[in-house]
Amino acid sequence: MKDKIITRRHFLRFSAFVPLTAAFPWRKGIFFKEAFSQRARVVLIRDKEALLGFKKPNPKVIQKMLDEAVAALLSENDILKAWQKLVEPSDIVGIKTNVWRFLPTGVEVEQAIKKRVMEVGVPESNIGIDDRGVLRNPIFKKATAIINARPARTHYWAGMGSCLKNYIQFVPVPSAYHHDSCADLAKIWNLPLVRGKTRLNILVMLTPLFHGIGPHHYNNKYIWEYKGLIVGQDPVAVDSTGLRILQAKRRQFFGRERALQTPAKHIFLADTKYHLGVSNPDQIELIKLGWKEGILI
Repeated sequence: MKDKIITRRHFLRFSAFVPLTAAFPWRKGIFFKEAFSQRARVVLIRDKEALLGFKKPNPKVIQKMLDEAVAALLSENDILKAWQKLVEPSDIVGIKTNVWRFLPTGVEVEQAIKKRVMEVGVPESNIGIDDRGVLRNPIFKKATAIINARPARTHYWAGMGSCLKNYIQFVPVPSAYHHDSCADLAKIWNLPLVRGKTRLNILVMLTPLFHGIGPHHYNNKYIWEYKGLIVGQDPVAVDSTGLRILQAKRRQFFGRERALQTPAKHIFLADTKYHLGVSNPDQIELIKLGWKEGILI
């Protein structure tokens, strides 16, 4: 369904100067640019029972949430058939996670992904889960498919720790991409090691961090139990949706519009400059599943 309740101020700040692209077609979850007629589909799913305690995900509920989101994303009632649209038994699959100690992707999400990839027929020996070691990991070196999963949080250099930002470990010197608010992160997605391989992006919104000051800053005061996942094949659309939710939470918490310490312009430039996906809410088909209280979007 088309989502009309949107906040455009931040989007317009970075995108009004360039014509917007539309979403591109997909084959086996791989993003192509040949046509410009489709919208990007994104699924936001939340469950009131997603956490067992403070920052402790419920594995059974996480698996259920992921299954329902992927099924809705790919218009399949059968979860195995849905995953068969993403990966094949012959694939070598890298699950790109995030291990930041304060707010990692989490084993619950990682294992939920791995379980379904194995059920498709991919041998466990052809599946790798890694973050900072991807350049040395033999699975990622020869991967034919990548599943990208990371938590959403404010970020000192990029404005927002996003699915796009999660690929910075695929370059030898990540700090080389820190200049200008990490504006050129989308370039990484065109490197041979990852180009055309990403089948699914999962922005973990179980306990997002909505405010931070300075490098590596973390405070429990600035996370909240949103209990959600944002799932899509277009990483730009996924990140754009997550950013809108973080901004809404900041308005709610601070009682006013408060800009991020660093603008998350890499998300919009991934659209307008690098044409990797779509960031405009009007071009995103947002499907909302599950718990609606406090959804903020």
